[in-house]
Amino acid sequence: MSDLTTLFTEAQANVKTLAERPDNQTLLQLYAFYKQATEGDVQGERPGMMDFINRAKHDAWDKLKGTSRDEAMQRYIDVVNGLLGK
Repeated sequence: MSDLTTLFTEAQANVKTLAERPDNQTLLQLYAFYKQATEGDVQGERPGMMDFINRAKHDAWDKLKGTSRDEAMQRYIDVVNGLLGK
């Protein structure tokens, strides 16, 4: 396992220990970076207009299309570290 993968795994565990729940925009960022890092470019159809949450998640992930796995992992780690005050 590479150092980046190890840090990514640690960041996933650390995000669960936050004292406060991040705002919705930050949660969308974390979701999108995680999905891009683990699954690659967005898949499936865009959810319907009335499915607000899943549509926002899909759109956030879609904005990262073409981002490499390593870059998505690093950006996820950076956001988590920012939330932890590191």
